[in-house]
Amino acid sequence: MKRALTIQLAAAGSYLKDLVELTKFRLGTLVIFSSVASLYVVSRGQADMLSYVLLGLGGFLITGAANALNEILERDFDAMMERTKDRPLPAGRMSSSEAVFYAGVMILVGTVFLVLLHPLTAFLAMISLVLYAFIYTPLKRVTNLSVLVGAVPGAMPLLIGGVAYHGSLQVEALYLFAVQFFWQFGHFWAIAWLADEDYKRAGYRLLPFDGRKTRRVGLISVLSSVPMLFFSVALMLRQPLHLPMMLLVVGSGLYFLYRSYELYRKPSDASARGLMYASFIYLPVVLVGFMWGV
Repeated sequence: MKRALTIQLAAAGSYLKDLVELTKFRLGTLVIFSSVASLYVVSRGQADMLSYVLLGLGGFLITGAANALNEILERDFDAMMERTKDRPLPAGRMSSSEAVFYAGVMILVGTVFLVLLHPLTAFLAMISLVLYAFIYTPLKRVTNLSVLVGAVPGAMPLLIGGVAYHGSLQVEALYLFAVQFFWQFGHFWAIAWLADEDYKRAGYRLLPFDGRKTRRVGLISVLSSVPMLFFSVALMLRQPLHLPMMLLVVGSGLYFLYRSYELYRKPSDASARGLMYASFIYLPVVLVGFMWGV
């Protein structure tokens, strides 16, 4: 009896782990951090706790549903790649019908939370879900312009966070959206560079231009880093920061630009890895910097 209970608990734990994997939990937490940070910055710290709770729960559920739909649509291709072949769907530990059910529940409950916050937040969240799951996802195998499409839902949490407080689009939220929109190109292409063989094995076309590892990947990363820096400075002009925070935000942006230039100057896996790590640092630093400066 005790052994049977242990087996059941282990199976339940394994299934729960698969549910977490289906929603791409770590990516979801980054999305929620972005939207909550935007709410805090745009409201200048005046938003009430209920707004944070509704935004966090609703945003997490919609993000989890979008990620689940992405894994459903890509299950056969995920099975071809080392980095994704052990996900619950390609590994056969979960059926597509189960995943669709969970995605549907998350969409329903998440939408209710966001409507209670403000109907426009729910509308923007659904636009983001459709763009990510049903446009960006299939485009990845057709054209590398999919990265441009995917950057829109990727930055949408910043708009949603701003709308959550004012009920309308505000300049600060638009600037935050622009920062994350342009940040994604260097970030994503650094990852695509390092995982190029794995992606091509599944037929994905992600690197720009001709899909090869050339210095032009670094060049386009540099070009996208410049407006990223511009909009972060523009936001500082509207919401001035203390000097240490201003130096931190600008310094991290310049470092991101430098790592992009290094990929252009010396195209290699090492340079791409440096840019990837710089991208991991940049976004949290910028968001925390503006939150701290409110």
